[in-house]
Amino acid sequence: MTKEETLLLVERELGVARQAASVGNDGMARVCARRAAGAAITFWLQFNDRPGWRSDAMSRIRHLEADPSLPPHVREAALRLMAKVTPQFAPQYPTDPVEDSRVIIRHLLG
Repeated sequence: MTKEETLLLVERELGVARQAASVGNDGMARVCARRAAGAAITFWLQFNDRPGWRSDAMSRIRHLEADPSLPPHVREAALRLMAKVTPQFAPQYPTDPVEDSRVIIRHLLG
């Protein structure tokens, strides 16, 4: 996939995430934000070999969070983005999944 194709996919997912968030569907917003970050990670991996990173977005976000070669703000965004919701369906951290995804995307895609 080219960088342009990746950026189109990322923007499409983030658009759906923003729309979902605007109508209170926080779960869908998180899923789409994760998929957007996953697409950016997939592109980045074409040029940054990381053996053992699986192909699903959540696994890749987990690996990103644990990668000491990445800046702390990117790793922290990955941590918040992959956080599970509490039984009351609230995130563990006060966060904006779209913005956390954008932090990751900006770092990986420039």
